[in-house]
Amino acid sequence: MSDIEGCLACDLTNGRRPLPGGIVFEADGWLVEHCIGPLGVGTLIVKPRAHVLRFRDLTPAEYRAFGRVLWLVTTALGDLLGPDQTYVCQWAHAGWIPGHIHYVIQPAWNTQGEAHERPGPFLQVDLFNANEPLPSAEVEAFSRRAREALMQLAASASPSPAAPVRRGGGEGVRG
Repeated sequence: MSDIEGCLACDLTNGRRPLPGGIVFEADGWLVEHCIGPLGVGTLIVKPRAHVLRFRDLTPAEYRAFGRVLWLVTTALGDLLGPDQTYVCQWAHAGWIPGHIHYVIQPAWNTQGEAHERPGPFLQVDLFNANEPLPSAEVEAFSRRAREALMQLAASASPSPAAPVRRGGGEGVRG
């Protein structure tokens, strides 16, 4: 499994930068953690453990497992928070340089329309522009609840579609 020092995603995973709530869930080469940006308590990140720059560079096992992990995360958020919609969007650029792919899984409520003109990516831009830090205690508490919900869902759902591919030798960086 690759790890690139200086990559924010890798640094968070491997403890070189603080990750409030820690790793919430891991399955089939995918990690779930709470978003460190200002997108709201309950916004989760799904990312490959391996340092992958493009979706096309995932292994067959990783891309087959991706849908299952997204289903688990969106189902858990629905059960825990009851959002009107759940956004799933890939982020993979840092200053126009490809970076470790990750998926922002953000719950959204119609009532947010009272404070924000438009939904989806416009809501995300508004939240980033406001840049309100998330209360660490709330992130930690939500991460514990999400961890429990994901473990229960994973145990009750059918097994993953494929075993993860183990990487050996070399840097292991793809992309």
